[in-house]
Amino acid sequence: MRSWWRRPAGVLVGELAGLVLPATCAGCGAGRVVLCGVCRSVLSGALAGQVRPSPCPAGLPAVYAAAAYREAVRGVVLAHKERGALPLAGVLGAALAAAVRAGGAGDGGVVLVPVPSARHRVRARGHDPARRIALAASARLRREGVPARVAPVLRLRRAVADQAGLGAAQRRENLAGALEARPGAGRVTAGAARIVIVDDLVTTGSTLVEAARALRAAGIGPPGGVVVAPVVAAVVAAPADSFVRPGPAATRTEQKTCE
Repeated sequence: MRSWWRRPAGVLVGELAGLVLPATCAGCGAGRVVLCGVCRSVLSGALAGQVRPSPCPAGLPAVYAAAAYREAVRGVVLAHKERGALPLAGVLGAALAAAVRAGGAGDGGVVLVPVPSARHRVRARGHDPARRIALAASARLRREGVPARVAPVLRLRRAVADQAGLGAAQRRENLAGALEARPGAGRVTAGAARIVIVDDLVTTGSTLVEAARALRAAGIGPPGGVVVAPVVAAVVAAPADSFVRPGPAATRTEQKTCE
């Protein structure tokens, strides 16, 4: 077991702060509670559905989100991701599980593939946010009777710039060819009815496009892959105006991908 003085700095600071400071809701700032009931309900996933960035990048798989990225949801995601509020992984994982269900879990279960973080960011934060949320989501899905497991088969093959402040075109250029599947990825993901790329947030869709490309390059996903299970994506949150609300005239293509 890792000694306390050898724990990652981000985790240690967060845990020490929790001992000496009164807890406040990560979503709204209400006192004496890590997450209040109102903010928790916003992340319930009750309104989970398909989202589509605008403009929608070519190669983006169908994406499903649990909540709109604003106000309370933004506060919770950032508290977990950047400030080491690790107890929030449970509620974020439950939200992610709702997004996965919205995309169809499949009778044969799902494999959740988290988008990888750069090593220096993991060290700075003290944890890998997407992987931690994916683990919480898979545990939630299994409790609900859905066979689910996490397969961290993607990795960065080169350095990328921080995405913050970059436009859609700059993000695509920044990420193009940046990811690759680890050796044996096809074996690890074999047998799933659905493969789900997961992250905490989608904005332009560039990261999910690159993740899907890397899986296809490794022979995962149709058409013609060694592992031919459908590949979709699920996130905790997305911009409010990206949610798809298909009406009676919506076409099947409009409800699927951006290809």
